[in-house]
Amino acid sequence: MERSLETSDDMSEDINTNEKQNGSGDYMASGIQVLKGLEAVRKRPAMYIGDTGVRGLHHLVYEVVDNSIDEALAGYCTEISVTILPGDAIRVTDDGRGIPVDMHKTEGKPALEVVMTSLHAGGKFDKGSYKVSGGLHGVGVSCVNALSSLLIAEVRRDGKVYEQRFEIGAPMTGVVVKGEIPDDVTGTTITFQPDHDIFPETSYHYDTLKSRMRELAFLNRGITITLADEREGETRREDFRYEGGIVEFVRWLNQSKTVICEEPVYYEGEKDGVQVEIAMDYNDGYSENLFTFANNINTHEGGTHLSGFRAGLTRTINAYAIKEGLFKKELKALSGDDVREGLTAVVSVKIPEPQFEGQTKTKLGNTEVKGQVEALVNAALGAYLDENPSVAKKVVTKCIGAAQAREAARRARDLTRRKSALDSAALPGKLSDCASRDPAECELYLVEGDSAGGSAKQGRDRQFQAILPLKGKILNVEKARLDKILNNDEVRTVITALGTGVGAGIFDITKLRYHRIIIMTDADVDGAHIMTLILTLFFRYFREVIDSGYMYIAQPPLYRVKKDKREVYCYTEDQKDLLVEEMGTRGVYVQRYKGLGEMNPEQLWETTMDPEHRTLTRVTIEDAAAADHVFTKLMGDDVESRRLFIEENAEYVNLDDLDI
Repeated sequence: MERSLETSDDMSEDINTNEKQNGSGDYMASGIQVLKGLEAVRKRPAMYIGDTGVRGLHHLVYEVVDNSIDEALAGYCTEISVTILPGDAIRVTDDGRGIPVDMHKTEGKPALEVVMTSLHAGGKFDKGSYKVSGGLHGVGVSCVNALSSLLIAEVRRDGKVYEQRFEIGAPMTGVVVKGEIPDDVTGTTITFQPDHDIFPETSYHYDTLKSRMRELAFLNRGITITLADEREGETRREDFRYEGGIVEFVRWLNQSKTVICEEPVYYEGEKDGVQVEIAMDYNDGYSENLFTFANNINTHEGGTHLSGFRAGLTRTINAYAIKEGLFKKELKALSGDDVREGLTAVVSVKIPEPQFEGQTKTKLGNTEVKGQVEALVNAALGAYLDENPSVAKKVVTKCIGAAQAREAARRARDLTRRKSALDSAALPGKLSDCASRDPAECELYLVEGDSAGGSAKQGRDRQFQAILPLKGKILNVEKARLDKILNNDEVRTVITALGTGVGAGIFDITKLRYHRIIIMTDADVDGAHIMTLILTLFFRYFREVIDSGYMYIAQPPLYRVKKDKREVYCYTEDQKDLLVEEMGTRGVYVQRYKGLGEMNPEQLWETTMDPEHRTLTRVTIEDAAAADHVFTKLMGDDVESRRLFIEENAEYVNLDDLDI
């Protein structure tokens, strides 16, 4: 069956209603269901943590860690430890003040129990407890409790160690004293086991947690965050501490690139309780890498702080270039895209009362922040450019080069534009389009080679499956500007087939002709390389296609195992070995597929293209900063960093999977 990371919409379920026994269907008071306590979280978990897939599973950890970070922002915590325990339980420990355990006056229960079992309960509503906080709804740790089969809260404060146990959100014990400790030893430890009934997959990915912990350490200088993996066969432990904060973040992002400024430009300011930190540097690349955060939350959809930074940057660089007479006669001003080419920047704001769009907090809405960030950029960056004329000239020269390339790209881009979404005459000749014009049901297969493309064309369902064979390896877009990219035949055919256009101000996701873009390459080293080149193209120039969930990778079989009339396709080495063992070695025929071209059209349809039987893996981006870092390292010009990456990760390569 087709496999992806899609989850069912929990909100689509109907609320339980009771019809009258007489069958009249009257809507009565008896049909109103009231969910008490944490029942609502378990009934609709996606409303609180986004989904119940891998992303939601890791979000549980982030919710607990965010509470520790809030303690650090308040000045009471310096060390945070996250440990993956055997059985994929999680333990988070900090040296903050410890959750209060005294009796809550209105609730008549210990404060610890109130925090763990009540939605919208926490210290974030009291301005005296936390000046700045990432969690404002008071649902974080209580949601974790609701979605865990077991949770143990340990609190160290007032010279004692307190403990309370919960199962599926319900207290199993009261708050009990487990021992005595020195008065100056304080903190909280939360240990929880995600509920298998809620999460189909409960295996934590170390690298996913690593990216987030490293990010938090960058954003909160001077705080030590430790990540350890104690699962069987895993003995990893890393400490993250960055005294330079987001300056080191920018250095890390640019470590495989040639930078223009010797040191990242850093400036900070505070107005009306809003703290703004900005670090930035230019490199010799062509991509914009801009990451924004609000109260440590990665606002990947941007918001007012991003708008303010972009506006301030464009205005400041244009003002400097005009003042110094650096523009040529034909150029009057630089656009926002011109001044951001090759820019790596981190914008972090800390706000007493941030306004996010929803519980997932992906976009900042505070209107006052835009002006504050823009004013800071105008003042601080303007002063930097005046004080560093040699660097300023390099930056402006690069921006002017970007403007010239933009004009060249505009001319080249005209070759990729289609007159209308229904004008098939404007499509590339290599594309075998589908009959349907509904993007929601249309699929585009990007196929390696004409041979496999021919089989795919013959085996496909012409109603909704389009085939675009790609000859050889496409251009590595990591090393080229857009104007050069648009002159590459293979890349241009992909862009034309998509129908979206390409480039800032041109790309339009609503014009995408296919809501499934499927990469189908051979299961060998060359196929993996071609897949990586295609993914680089989409990551750099069609990022929204990936973010919208439209990008997939087809999983063709590695083996065909046949005995008598029984024929089975195997997708992994282990699967093949188990099947051969089951069948016995006598009379068993094993065929290793070296490439898609070895399959006839019927086999290709049955194994890789039939929606009823195929396996598709959806391409997602868990951490944009980490993804950018890896793409730059592996696809950029820095050979040394690529060599070091290969040496560091060679131990994880299974030689049996390589065609050597």
